Amino acid sequence: MTDTLGTSAAVGRAVDATGVEGATPAAATPASVITGGGVRTLPMAKALNAGLAAAMAADEKVVLLGEDIGPLGGVFRVTENLQRDFGPRRVLDTPLAESGIVGAAIGLAMRGYRPVVEIQFDGFIFPAFDQITTQLAKLTARHEGSLSLPVVIRVPYGGHIGAVEHHQESPEAYFAHTAGLRLVSPATPHDAYWMIQEAIASDDPVMFFEPKSRYWPKGEVNLDASGAPLHASRVVRTGTDVTVVGHGAMVSMLLDAAALAEEEGTSIEVLDLRSLSPIDYGPILDSVRRTGRLVVAQEAPGSVSIGSEIAATVSEKAFFSLEAPVIRVSGFDTPFPPAKLEGAYLPDVDRILDGVDRALSY
Repeated sequence: MTDTLGTSAAVGRAVDATGVEGATPAAATPASVITGGGVRTLPMAKALNAGLAAAMAADEKVVLLGEDIGPLGGVFRVTENLQRDFGPRRVLDTPLAESGIVGAAIGLAMRGYRPVVEIQFDGFIFPAFDQITTQLAKLTARHEGSLSLPVVIRVPYGGHIGAVEHHQESPEAYFAHTAGLRLVSPATPHDAYWMIQEAIASDDPVMFFEPKSRYWPKGEVNLDASGAPLHASRVVRTGTDVTVVGHGAMVSMLLDAAALAEEEGTSIEVLDLRSLSPIDYGPILDSVRRTGRLVVAQEAPGSVSIGSEIAATVSEKAFFSLEAPVIRVSGFDTPFPPAKLEGAYLPDVDRILDGVDRALSY
């Protein structure tokens, strides 16, 4: 008897209920799973690790694929010890072939598994672009809804780590433009822990963009409640004068800017997008209707971007509430520069506050 991964179920090795060799016995609690509730203080990388472990323990059909994710635990150690705890048939080290990795994940999903793919760095995703945009995104529609593809593609993205070319990019707009894909990006360890589990539980393909510069700052994780649905945007700081919106690593930058602005008498309301496709516009529009001003910040280039779409939609749906044009603060429309110049390329607190001043000048 052979399962869908080609494992012999007759040779006496550890085989789970789905036939996957090397899986954790049902009675065991893997060491990577955080037991008990309450609030823990974790860096985002550890929160993601714990979220992956919880999802794998809850569903034996969850499998991980990626380059160096096994014994090494991934370049950023997000999958550390997961192969030890769940076995090499559920945490698969793959060849350096992103198109093949995503193609294999699509095949696994078609056979009933819930694969989670790690793209080692943001700039390495483009060899898999065809598989993601022409296959993964379209197969459910092609089958008129009769086929689900619960694939999660984890993408460490963004700058602020002083890395070389192809290691600090923000390619999210390419995929947000593609119908059939969901895109999310956590800004905190708490959201990382819960959102990765919710993404894995989704029956639709989810692009999970992880801000790599936020992997190691610690934050509180409430193990008892997620606090918000996967695709909900959220007000993280209230204010009255200007609304600022961002996602991923930009959220902490916006909060720093708001704290400095408060010292000068300006009240900034900060929203964390969390979901990039679909975008939850309700809290954004409610906030803009109160403040009358909007600044959208992102690390990605500004043209044809997430920020562009938000600016256009808010201008369309809240035009009569706006006291000033929507201001965009972004990376520049150039290739990402060498590491020594990233500080000039990426938005920082000063550029955000300059955007706030421009919004207030009207």
